[in-house]
Formats: sequence, structure tokens, C-alpha cells
Amino acid sequence: MNDDAGFRKFTRTAAARERLLSVVSPVERTERVALRDADDRVVASAVEAERAVPHYERAAMDGYAVRAADTFGASDRAPASLRVADSVGPGTAQRVHTGSELPAGADAVVMVEATDRTGEDLTVFEAVPEGGNVGPVGEDVERGQRLFEPGHVLRPSDLGLLKAVGLESVRAYERPRVSVLPTGEELVQADPAPGEVIETNGQTVTQYVERWGGAASYRDVVTDDADALRTAIERDLDHDIVVTTGGSSVGERDIVPEIVADLGEVFVHGVALKPGHPAGLGVVEGTPVLMLPGYPVACIVTAVQFLRPALAAAGHRRASAHPRTDARLTGKLPSEPGVRTFARVTLADDGDEPTATPTRTKGAGVLSSVALADGWVVVPEELEGYPAGETVAVEQWEVAR
Repeated sequence: MNDDAGFRKFTRTAAARERLLSVVSPVERTERVALRDADDRVVASAVEAERAVPHYERAAMDGYAVRAADTFGASDRAPASLRVADSVGPGTAQRVHTGSELPAGADAVVMVEATDRTGEDLTVFEAVPEGGNVGPVGEDVERGQRLFEPGHVLRPSDLGLLKAVGLESVRAYERPRVSVLPTGEELVQADPAPGEVIETNGQTVTQYVERWGGAASYRDVVTDDADALRTAIERDLDHDIVVTTGGSSVGERDIVPEIVADLGEVFVHGVALKPGHPAGLGVVEGTPVLMLPGYPVACIVTAVQFLRPALAAAGHRRASAHPRTDARLTGKLPSEPGVRTFARVTLADDGDEPTATPTRTKGAGVLSSVALADGWVVVPEELEGYPAGETVAVEQWEVAR
């Protein structure tokens, strides 16, 4: 491949991701999490029911609690006669509603539709067996029943079940801790002067970390100074992943890969994807270091391709597939052979089938081309783009966790 960007070689995306995942270790730290805060948390130890659901025998129908023996042989032609009372004994019945506790002495429930009541006299037209229309203890969940295994990602319905079985908290894996280090002496947080740029990459990556199940430390901007960068990276090696934004290319001020190589190892520098060529991957004292490009679109693309699966692996998760929409291209999508290209598009529905319109095929620094897009089309390395009219899969990557 011609190298017009100063890189000696480019590593294919899949190979770079595989190499990164080989140095990512699942977080084994755990914590007790209250149920109200446990949505989307990953279970760290088997969860068992502390009480049965229901924890009492209950009426499964509106009707009358009875002794089944008192209804033996009852029919339309030969109904049984009982007396309504406040308790159940020989010849008596007690009014109950769905979910009511079965009264002492009763072992069945006659549906109200199978009875006729006049005052306290009850005529029963249908025999019921012992246990008929009764929900037994543990019908839904038995006490001690194992509900979830380690690795299960909790959902709101799961949390309702855990509350029902008597739990107030659950042991979960801690979220992977991610340090986000924006770099560049031109970056400011507000009111940029000429030559200064608002810092957005670090904020964007931080919010993706939180969305993807991590706990982010959004650090102050680090200038393009070797000592400052070395200090910042070394300070955060107690995190599970360190991410830098900017300074990853081969220019005079792009010294992040050099610092990481000096502290540990850089095993990928330059990836065959577009935008995102200058991405770098390494490891320092066992901590994976992701060096994301400074151009905003390239930063986002490489975060999705590398940081998202790394966070999933560290967090005992499996990265879910992006939702896809098949759509017809309204314009040509060019691509460089040997490079995986992520072309941003907007979606529309003309009534026959969805259409995808390219927002921009070039310009890794044009943040609006991602923010105003509905997804992107991935052009694999072996193709030279797609022609107009081709039906393509649009990855709505920002929808998925």
C-alpha cells in the first residue's frame, strides 16, 4: 500500500482489534449495588430467591374459598348448598378475590360464575378438586431457586423480580475504569481565540464510555509535552483502560505513541480504516492504552471499533451488533482498496424502500458529518466503494450500547 501519511504499514481493523482484546482483562472487582441503581449492571455471583413468589397460597380466581369435599358431585342438576361465612369449615364458604390469601380450612376456590348467592346461602353448580383455582406457594418462583448466573446483564424486569423475591441489592462487577486524556496544546474548553480549538473528543469519548458500561475519568487537557504526557499516563495506570485523544499520528507534535512505547509497548500504530488511519494501540504495565486520532470523526470511528469492544471484554459483556437498515444509495460511495471505510449517510423513506444519502465521504475533522448522520455504511477492504443505486446496510451504531 502506498503510504502517503508517513506510516510504515497499516494493520487491518479486525487484526488490530484482536490484538487489543488479547491484552484486555475482565474486571474482577465487585460491589454491592442497590436494585434501583442496578439496571444494566453485570451480575458477579449467582442470584437466588430469598423467598418464594407467591409466599402464600392464593386464590387464582374471584369466587369462594371452600373445602373441595363439600362440592363433590355438584352440577347444574344437583348443586351443592353452602353457607357464606367469615371462615371456612364443613359446609361453609368465604368470599375471596384473585390474589387473596387462601383462608385457613379451605383447599379450593369455586369461580363466582359457577355459583348463585342469595343472602348467606350459596348454591354451587360445579365441583372443584383439591387445589382447584389455587395458586400454590412458589408457583412463580421457589425459595432458593437460582435466578441469574454470573455474567447476566440486568434489565428492569429482572430488578422487579429480584425485589419480589426479597432482595434489596445485588453483587455486580465494578464498571471498568477508563481514563480519558485529551491532548493538544491548541485545545481549550471555552471561548477559543484564533488558533485554539474547543475540546470535544475527550468529552465525546467520556460519554461513550458511560454509555458502553464503563466509568470514565475525564481528565484536563494535556499539552504536547513529553514529560506532561508521561506523567498523565503513569498517573492513570491504576485504571483498567487508558484512552488518549489526539497526538497519535506521525507529525512533529504527535508524540503520544513515542511516550507509550517508552513506557511499555505499542503493538499497532496505523490502522487500515478510514477515517482513523493514525490510531494506535499499546499496553503499559498491563494497562491497555488506546491512542485515538485528534480529528473528531476519526476519533469516533476508532472509539467504536476499538474502545467499545475493549470495554465489553473488560466488563464481562458481549458487544452487541449494531442495528442495521438496508437502504438504496442515492449517490456513489468511493473507497480506497485495502482500507475499511466508514461512510456517513442520512436515511429517508420514499415509500418504496429506505434510501441512504452520503453526507460526506472525506473529512475526518468534520464533526457534523457524524452528528447529523443517521448511520454509516461500512465498505470492506476488498471493495472500491459502492455505486449509486446499490442496496447497502446502514449501521446505526449510535443506537446500540
